[in-house]
Amino acid sequence: MRIAVTGSTGLIGTALVRSLRSDGHEVVRLVRRPPQAGDEVEWDPERQYVDAAGLVGCEGVVHLAGAGIGERRWNDAYRKKIRDSRVLGTAAVAEALASLAEPPRVLVCGSAIGYYGDTGDRAVDESAPPGDGFLPNMAVEWEAAAAPAQEAGIRTAIARTGLVVAREGGAWGRMFPLFKAGLGGRLGNGRQYWSFISLHDEVAALRHLLDTESLSGPFNLTAPDPVTNREVTAAMGRALHRPTVFAVPAPALRIALGELTGDILTSARVLPTRLLESGFSFAFPGIDEAIGAAVHASV
Repeated sequence: MRIAVTGSTGLIGTALVRSLRSDGHEVVRLVRRPPQAGDEVEWDPERQYVDAAGLVGCEGVVHLAGAGIGERRWNDAYRKKIRDSRVLGTAAVAEALASLAEPPRVLVCGSAIGYYGDTGDRAVDESAPPGDGFLPNMAVEWEAAAAPAQEAGIRTAIARTGLVVAREGGAWGRMFPLFKAGLGGRLGNGRQYWSFISLHDEVAALRHLLDTESLSGPFNLTAPDPVTNREVTAAMGRALHRPTVFAVPAPALRIALGELTGDILTSARVLPTRLLESGFSFAFPGIDEAIGAAVHASV
């Protein structure tokens, strides 16, 4: 197939493009500059511009682009950038696809388990309502921005991704060096649930949503058994054979990270009910397996 991908240089996008190309698919990458190669199409999410002509002939689109949640401390300007990069970017992609005389068959649109907010010890799946706060409110807008594609008859699947376990980037990529140096430890009280997914399973799930004609609507891309931060800490210590005696108290996190601390200490116990019901099988369902896959680069 000919498949277009936004966010192709990010952690997930890079792995997805590699996977698709290794299976012989033609990948078109949307870039925020004039194209410099035959596989590139220009777009500007903030201006809601997409060179729709470059998407002609695409059978599927995977939209993953968005400003990094944990790249820097939040202020009003960066909070706006986080929101606009997702909401405006999704609207631009959806409207461009809807404008095509022959639109693609499927749009897989990124989202996040931040949709559910803080769930505490309560397990939630795709049937749960959104939570309260900046991230849940943004996720609602983000997902709604894909409406033009749905209204144009394009099968639209929403991928609500959890914490991706990988050494190459993301939140977990920042943890590996700390734990390897013996400086890793629980965050806050360690009782908050982290809903994780291995990078291998994330890519496989995105491709499952692309390929399975019957799938549309929201899907949680998280492993079947969420674990607490305390359990993650122990698993990292086992995998890297390092002590995990350090702990970072919540007040210290707030000083270092500001508002982002709320996202780190939030408990999200999210289950992939619809993904499992669709027949998807996880290669690395447990936390030890997922961390082991990242350590040995089994992607």
